[in-house]
Amino acid sequence: MVRKSVKVAINAKTEARPVAMLVQVASQFESRIYVESGTKKVNAKSIMGMMTLKFGDGKEVYISADGDDEIHAVNEMERYLTSAAV
Repeated sequence: MVRKSVKVAINAKTEARPVAMLVQVASQFESRIYVESGTKKVNAKSIMGMMTLKFGDGKEVYISADGDDEIHAVNEMERYLTSAAV
């Protein structure tokens, strides 16, 4: 299992598109992937779960993954979340 702290550079508080794109990134991997914000931990492949996090620019979240491609999964999730151009 891999777990990493990430400071979010995209604004996903009010728009569904950035969250939907993040779910698409997570869905490319076989590993179980979770995003934690505050006391909530949700499946990164669940659009409904991810929408409940309401994370945005500057917020710190934790990404965890467990599976054969866990390192690549966490790295790609981090790349997306820290890309201000999204």
